[in-house]
Amino acid sequence: MQIYTLMVGELRANCYIIAQENTSECVIIDPGGDEERILRLLKEKGLNPVYIINTHGHIDHIKANSFIAKQTGAKILIHQNDAQMLHDPRSNLSSFLGNSETSPQVDHILKDGELLEISGIIIEVLHTPGHTQGGICLKICNCVFTGDTLFAQGVGRTDFPGGSHKTLIESINKKLMVLDDETIIYPGHGESSTIGRERMRK
Repeated sequence: MQIYTLMVGELRANCYIIAQENTSECVIIDPGGDEERILRLLKEKGLNPVYIINTHGHIDHIKANSFIAKQTGAKILIHQNDAQMLHDPRSNLSSFLGNSETSPQVDHILKDGELLEISGIIIEVLHTPGHTQGGICLKICNCVFTGDTLFAQGVGRTDFPGGSHKTLIESINKKLMVLDDETIIYPGHGESSTIGRERMRK
């Protein structure tokens, strides 16, 4: 499995492009800006995105949805509880940055425990509300893409609309801390870590 990471947008969110070796199909997680850079990498690697998956509906994770979807035909996926944020500048926080950014409507609503398959890569959806009501993490093999739920040495903010610190901690304990210590964390911002490391820091 190949994982390409780009830090994108004003808030330097991590956008991940994941593909199986020797295939062209891929998935993009959280294209939060710099759409031309994302498209350039796709072309350089000969990749064709099947899905755009948003771990939640904040603008720094969805900003390039529209451009990438139009250019590639990729389907947009997000949890049902954050779907309305795609077309609401206030709830996706773009209005707080002085913009009015939106994304096309979701093509497929994700649910907790759902499994997606792309060229042999199995993606498990873990609903981890707290940062937002529809926040998700995506488990792929021994990796988990945690969005703004869990970072290296930290957890997501909960002072935005729909946030709850109590709910976030419950999500982390029930869905992430039960994973193997060796599971690699790829967060929405900052460097990677492991479940074992973050368990020790709790």
